[in-house]
Amino acid sequence: MPIALLALAVAAFGIGTTEFVMMGLLPEVATDLGVSIPAAGGYISLYALGVVVGAPVLTALGMRMRRKSVLLGMMALFTAGNVLSALAPTHELLLGARLLSGLPHGTFFGVGAVVAANLAAPGKRAQAISMMFLGLTTANVVGVPVGTLLGQELGWRWAFGLVAVIGVLAFTAVAALVPNEPAPEGASLRGELRAFRNPQVWLAFAVVVFGFAATFSFYSYIKPVLTDVSGYSPTSVTLLLALFGTGMTAGTALGGRLADRAPLRTLHVFLAGLALALSAFALTAHYPVVAAGAVFLIGLTGFAAIPSIQAQILDHAQDAPALGSASIQSTFNIANSLGAYLGGLVIAAGFGLTSPSWVGALLALVGLGFALLSGGLQHRARRQTAQTTAAAPAEIGEPGTVEVATVRADRSARAAATDHQIDRRQPR
Repeated sequence: MPIALLALAVAAFGIGTTEFVMMGLLPEVATDLGVSIPAAGGYISLYALGVVVGAPVLTALGMRMRRKSVLLGMMALFTAGNVLSALAPTHELLLGARLLSGLPHGTFFGVGAVVAANLAAPGKRAQAISMMFLGLTTANVVGVPVGTLLGQELGWRWAFGLVAVIGVLAFTAVAALVPNEPAPEGASLRGELRAFRNPQVWLAFAVVVFGFAATFSFYSYIKPVLTDVSGYSPTSVTLLLALFGTGMTAGTALGGRLADRAPLRTLHVFLAGLALALSAFALTAHYPVVAAGAVFLIGLTGFAAIPSIQAQILDHAQDAPALGSASIQSTFNIANSLGAYLGGLVIAAGFGLTSPSWVGALLALVGLGFALLSGGLQHRARRQTAQTTAAAPAEIGEPGTVEVATVRADRSARAAATDHQIDRRQPR
């Protein structure tokens, strides 16, 4: 794998850390700025809003630029947002800084996925994309726990200061390691939007909305269910969150390898596995050891499908790979919000803390249904293409098949070459 993927992974590590570290520091930030916990929740939702809005807008603005320049611009904006987060003196300014931090998220991953795919050797495109996303999943294993500990011991501003330093390192790595390829030729907003006429693009979005809302339905309420149902202490929950992140990392790496061989089958298998893992957790949450194993499996199956879905978007949105790939990031945040909302809805209705896992299992099956529909349409399109190709000789009046015509042409060419050689040997 090219060394340039390391630069993309470092940037993804920083983005993943700043996205999730606020969840662990919310009480400290709220107390320091004198706001309630619900009001402080705006720091999370404003970041998500920045991702949803920034992904299509910034990608469209940078479509005629060199992709390396776009990546550098996104990392500069990301670093500035985290510097402002670390220095923000008021609640309102921190809200604005979090919005600014979220704006480059989707565009960086969208353009980064295209760059990673272009850098990869033939047959290893999904694996290259997964290498970049390993930075995001590793953030949940290392970056978020370290940032949370730093923020709790020294103050929450230090956590965002650390992320800003990571942003500077990522900017330097991208500048030094990522090739400076020419800007895409003939890129236009109208041309990019034409790719969204393909129903396969919208099916991919549907898979993300429902399939990944399944994971977030569970993950949004993982702490209370592990403490109140499984009986873990708050300290142990931190270790289980790291276990979940380890599953995410292993799943992303495994999914990248398998997606290069069979992307649709990989997507189908892991969405079905996610539904089973969520159901198993709901049934065994009262048994701490078994519940811990289910947590790992949910992380593994929930993120193993990401390289497959990114590769599918690059296939189906070939006229707009960056915009399509960036839009997937917006869709992930919609899935995050949908999963958290539906999980909270069933808890509020009195179905218990394990009920979001059942909701997640159902959402995973809905996502699987859309993935199967997508596969069916692709199979039908390939069959129609094969039938058209087979019928082509009859349409042009040839008496045989394409293979027969090819053999005859080859024989004629060899005969002509032999005649030419004999003619050259004749004495003058």
